[in-house]
Amino acid sequence: MKLGLFNLNMGACADPQTSVAVARLAESAGFESLWVGEHVVLPEPQVPPSPLPPRSPILDPIVCLTLLATHTARVKLGTGIIILPQRNPLVLAKELASLDVVSNGRLIFGIGVGYLKPEFDALGIPFSHKGARTEDYLRAMLAIWTQDEPRHEGRFASFSGVQAFPRPLQKPHPEIVFGGHTPDAFRRAIAHASGWYGFFQDVDGATRCIDGLRDAARAAGRPGGLDGFEISITPPPGLDVDTARRFADLGVHRLIPFQLGGDAQAQLDFVKQIGDTLIGRV
Repeated sequence: MKLGLFNLNMGACADPQTSVAVARLAESAGFESLWVGEHVVLPEPQVPPSPLPPRSPILDPIVCLTLLATHTARVKLGTGIIILPQRNPLVLAKELASLDVVSNGRLIFGIGVGYLKPEFDALGIPFSHKGARTEDYLRAMLAIWTQDEPRHEGRFASFSGVQAFPRPLQKPHPEIVFGGHTPDAFRRAIAHASGWYGFFQDVDGATRCIDGLRDAARAAGRPGGLDGFEISITPPPGLDVDTARRFADLGVHRLIPFQLGGDAQAQLDFVKQIGDTLIGRV
């Protein structure tokens, strides 16, 4: 079981010094990866399904991971997730390729389609067809990353006669994972990624999602079902060895816990606790 750590750009970790200290401690404790989330804006006042109060600090995920890349050496750096339909695909491809180069090939590209309509409205991006836009943008990014003469003709993005270097250090491109808990999310993960990321899922929720992924793999005719497909989960607070083993028995490959709230010391204490109780024991 791989152990990651979420929340490196939010709450107390929105302070750069705290984020760096937590990242360094996590790497030394044996964590495999560090993960950051994204909301460009949050609705004020907070209304469901907005996950955070509107004035909660959230560092940009790419800026934060670039900072952490300069203060770590081995730990992987994951976006969990970037809301792809809110981004220009070529600008994002340049930013992520640069991050992969700066980090010496440690990027994991986690993608989501978004779910906060006020966020899309504020950015001037249609909330409708966001799934189709996401898939089109991803194809555009893969074209600029991998093709000798990049070209893409899609519903939402088109280009030809251009180049963008450097390419990502990882070949053919960084590992891609999709988030989301719907049948469409499972289908996208199976079709376009090598893994899936489920946020705030307990064992029962993870079981339902993995069943959904199996159904999507079967519908797509994926050889071997979920063989070679990596499952990552951020569980609710209170993760212990027994619960981690239950996730492992389901076929979960990576757990990405986080400390809900608390100051800088609480974040550091959480890293030490997880390192002492879980790493090497699951």
